[in-house]
Amino acid sequence: MSNIRVRFAPSPTGPLHIGGVRTALYNYLYAKKHGGTFILRIEDTDQTRYIPGAEQYIIDSLNWLGLTPEEGLGMGGNYGPYRQSERKAIYAGYAQELIDKGLAYYAFDTAEELDAKRAESENDSFKYGPATRLSLKNSLSVSAEETAKYIASGEYTIRLLIPADQKIEIEDEIRGLVTFDSNELDDKIMLKGDGMPTYHLANIVDDHLMEITHVIRGEEWLSSTAHHVLLYDYFGWHAPKFAHLPLILKPTGQGKLSKRDGAKFGFPVFPLDWQDEEGKFPGFKEAGFLPEPLLNFLSLLGWSPGNDLEVMTLNDMVEHFYLDKIVKSGARFDFEKAQWFNQQYIIQMPATEIAAMICPQAEALGYTTDTDKLTHCALMMKERVATLPQILVDAAFLFEKPKTFDKETWTKKYKPENKDHFIQLAQVIENTGSDAKEHLDFVVKDYINSNGLKMGEVMPILRLALTGTMQGPDLFDTMSFLGKKESATRIIDALNNI
Repeated sequence: MSNIRVRFAPSPTGPLHIGGVRTALYNYLYAKKHGGTFILRIEDTDQTRYIPGAEQYIIDSLNWLGLTPEEGLGMGGNYGPYRQSERKAIYAGYAQELIDKGLAYYAFDTAEELDAKRAESENDSFKYGPATRLSLKNSLSVSAEETAKYIASGEYTIRLLIPADQKIEIEDEIRGLVTFDSNELDDKIMLKGDGMPTYHLANIVDDHLMEITHVIRGEEWLSSTAHHVLLYDYFGWHAPKFAHLPLILKPTGQGKLSKRDGAKFGFPVFPLDWQDEEGKFPGFKEAGFLPEPLLNFLSLLGWSPGNDLEVMTLNDMVEHFYLDKIVKSGARFDFEKAQWFNQQYIIQMPATEIAAMICPQAEALGYTTDTDKLTHCALMMKERVATLPQILVDAAFLFEKPKTFDKETWTKKYKPENKDHFIQLAQVIENTGSDAKEHLDFVVKDYINSNGLKMGEVMPILRLALTGTMQGPDLFDTMSFLGKKESATRIIDALNNI
């Protein structure tokens, strides 16, 4: 395939949700797979719901994730502007074309009048469409004089004229043949009273003018696609191919994942931190996730490469990506799986790279920022954590004396009659000639064997004295990191204070 052009077209009505990230990812993968163009367009026609800062948040999120568009807002291109509010004059002309063709009409109903109609209907089933339009206030039902009067006042919207008794068919790349009954559709507004287009008109006009070949978007837009196909037909344009993605579901599998689920279940649902009137919502970046494993995790929520491959780079995803391998059913969001992917990437990272990334956190905590020390810490901890900030949290004992101890295990393992041995062992450790892990390993085990002690009654006590817990990296790696003097001091302190 040649000249593939796809777009990610979010609305700046809030932060970029993780479901939106997956949509952007699939568009990006498809474009890269076929040597096409990935475009960013901002659909801000709904000015009443516009949230300041949301547009920049979308751009910042895509940049952090590495899903950088080749064309669009902030990138330039030959099809701009790429912000819909700057294309207002374009849409008015196309709305007028529909009017002139008799495929749209002026509607003069007030919001209150329409609310009253909905209230009168059974189960809120009112539709402004083929069965009701002639009983409502519009240019099809009132006189030419009244129509001219309403138009002159500017108090009107333009609605799409839906034909009665027609089957509208869509061949979806994921769902196959989808059929709609036109009698079930409403005459959607194309142009609002403020002169701004609705999503439906702006979306179709922009996709046509920007030569979009494939529309890859969430399944919530599937029900509107019948209107979009009609619009393409009304304008005499060739429609792009459509692919409607499955929902990302709550961890319970019941219902669509929302930002409130993050607060409820204790995990991020946005790529970056976001704050609004409802509070502060954590982002995956600030929670210690790397962008590539996050994308790896999201890619598999609804898609499979068709083999046992799980851990993939972005290039791997591009290589294996096909639309026909996306499933129709919703995919459950599993945060533990997201952590697992992040962990796999951390394990594969060079320790020096991890050290550089955790250095600001170390400085904020008042820990050493020595590169060698942080690299040593990363080597010891990277297979034990799921996120980068967790390294310094779990390894706090490497930088400061433990504040708490596992006293239950100490009570089980510690024998008061061995106290003198621990004092002597601390002296041996402090006076030995090297801080090297292998040397300390030899010195401690030689003392244990030479004095007829058992490993099981000495090693746990040493670990608890040094770290406060039975969890953690190799004991002698820890001792080497702390140094022989600090290790000896902690042993004596534990003997005197626990």
